[in-house]
Amino acid sequence: MSVRQSPAWQALERHYREAIEGAHLHQLFSADPDRFDRFSVSEQDYLLDFSKHRITEQSFQLLLRLAEQQQLRDWIDRLFEGAPVNSSEQRSALHTALRAPAERTPRLAGEAIAEAIHGNLARMGEMVAQIHSGHWRGYSGKAITDVVNLGVGGSDLGPFMACHALEEFRDPRARGLQVHFVSSIDGSQLAELLKRLNPETTLFVLSSKSFTTIDTLSNAETAKGWLAQKISDESILIGQHFIGCSARPEKMSEWGIPVSNQLQFWDWVGGRFSLWSVIGLPIALLIGMDGFRQLLAGAHAIDQHFREAPFERNLPVIMALLGVWTGNFIGVKGHSVLPYDGRLKFLPNYLTQLEMESNGKSVTRGGERVDYDTCPIIWGEVGPNAQHAYYQLLHQGTQPVSCDFIAPVRRYRAGTAAGTRAQLQSQQQLNLANCLAQSRVLMFGDQALPVEEREGRRSDQHYEGNQCSTTLLIKELTPATLGGLVALYEHKVFVQSVIWEINPFDQWGVELGKQIAKETHRAIAAGEGDFDDSSTRGLLAFIQRVQR
Repeated sequence: MSVRQSPAWQALERHYREAIEGAHLHQLFSADPDRFDRFSVSEQDYLLDFSKHRITEQSFQLLLRLAEQQQLRDWIDRLFEGAPVNSSEQRSALHTALRAPAERTPRLAGEAIAEAIHGNLARMGEMVAQIHSGHWRGYSGKAITDVVNLGVGGSDLGPFMACHALEEFRDPRARGLQVHFVSSIDGSQLAELLKRLNPETTLFVLSSKSFTTIDTLSNAETAKGWLAQKISDESILIGQHFIGCSARPEKMSEWGIPVSNQLQFWDWVGGRFSLWSVIGLPIALLIGMDGFRQLLAGAHAIDQHFREAPFERNLPVIMALLGVWTGNFIGVKGHSVLPYDGRLKFLPNYLTQLEMESNGKSVTRGGERVDYDTCPIIWGEVGPNAQHAYYQLLHQGTQPVSCDFIAPVRRYRAGTAAGTRAQLQSQQQLNLANCLAQSRVLMFGDQALPVEEREGRRSDQHYEGNQCSTTLLIKELTPATLGGLVALYEHKVFVQSVIWEINPFDQWGVELGKQIAKETHRAIAAGEGDFDDSSTRGLLAFIQRVQR
């Protein structure tokens, strides 16, 4: 039986039709003076306000009943205990073990994995220390000044997002070190970067779980060719200018990376869940191993909260159930992530992959087609930029969109020159005011204005409101709270997968495109190809004419 036909789902559908469909958020707030107290949770360094969702106490209880019906507690236990929750590949999804203390690391199929995890972390720490101290040197004996991460998807988006967010926590020993990221298969990022780099002092980190990703390996070959113009001995070239991070040590060795330059993670770590592993080497190079361990500790604290907190006060569970409610019962197809902090500029990009690659599925774990929507379209931008761009659609468009407003509260307390601190803190207050104001207008629409200001407004100046949003306030952005923030969304994704009965840990939708691309590349390189559609044949013909 589909979850859509289940008793808890059917009860929610009836409740929506009878109590919520015609209700406006301003009515819900007017009817319940204690609404914020009822629909907000403060936990650790986070405050989650979900009062601006079209729910009542009955809605919330029915959603909790849906979670219980879908045996969410059992699924959470299975996730943390290393059961094969990745059903299509019969694997565990133990990214939580990467950030757990050794004594809390579970066994996997009877095997102790804590030693392997913490051994690789220790080896990564040794590499970070060598680079920070200037002991890791290039072919000419000069210390490394630039590190280039070559990766794509989870091997790029997570470390890139975290490095941008945590730049102000740069380890003093990394003051002269620049960390760069290259992911584009067309070579444009790398070509521009190489113009500015010195081959004597550049180190490349080749990050690929499978070590077969064509995007990453093509960039690595270009980097190797760039270095080969200066170094004729390939063993020196690779040994002093390449580090490998992969779940395939044999592939790293085949490529020429010595064992001493290899860092390992494992098949039970999904690529988009891998920043906690040695894939996080660029983060550790920037903020130091102490900072990286704070990132892990912040995520682990949320792991413990997720495992132990009752569902009615469980942040990831609440976030997930709200997404199910807005998507499957209210009918919202789009979700925007809006951080009100420039340091979190790349968080929406990261969450786009995390959510859409994980839960963009149309087949259940049992192989049946779903008869309900799963993941919405996710996108986002730094809030102040978005206000001057696509908020027009949010406020006056024809499509409902749900939003997550994310804002650290404290900022500019230390490390800022006294002459500018007061002004910057004033700007932070203005930033927070915009965050709260925009969510209020999305909720109330014109009702946010005094009555006299609403009178006489033209129809094109009308704000309907009634758009659902969540506000997540963080006391302060630090490595630990960023770790917790990412873990919140990881667990949100897992909870939704349990409700929707899908597998969030595979990504078969990515694979066919890669396969067909290899075939098409052979056709372009050979100048011919036999394809059964006129579009591909016509496009190839144009490419071949231009390339002659």
